[in-house]
Amino acid sequence: MKHKKTVLLALFTAMALVLSLVESALPPLAPIPGIKLGLANIITLILLQYFSPTETFYALLARILLSCLFAGQAMTLIYSLSGGILCFLCMWGVKKLLRGHFTYLTGMTGGCTHNIGQILAAWLVTGTPHVLFYLPILLISGLLTGLFTGLCAHFTKRHLSSFFYRNNN
Repeated sequence: MKHKKTVLLALFTAMALVLSLVESALPPLAPIPGIKLGLANIITLILLQYFSPTETFYALLARILLSCLFAGQAMTLIYSLSGGILCFLCMWGVKKLLRGHFTYLTGMTGGCTHNIGQILAAWLVTGTPHVLFYLPILLISGLLTGLFTGLCAHFTKRHLSSFFYRNNN
């Protein structure tokens, strides 16, 4: 059973990596830099439902490191890690608080906190607090994109629940 779980985690990590790389190749959603759908977050939300927080965290780290390596964007590693780790911690807390229900709220929390983590990293990297003026725009986009990823994860989980239930018995 342990090997099966490892293979499933690797498959979900690969799916998240593909979603991340495809999204980085797409044109921007808005003329405002930094606004992305966060498609890989759909996988993180699903992993939070079916795997332990530690396993989910390792899958997230692997996806971030590999996507920065494959995309050839080393500078984005700081922003991706800061946003991804804060996003994960907050989504895990909200998921526990809501007992796994209302995935769209968990996704919205993740979208906002990911942007907060990135803004804090930008503040540390640039040394200027002026980047904080960009936060309201990113919070609105985080709510909208988080709602989208949360709904995608919710509808995907509905189809995966029978798979996980059937294969864990």
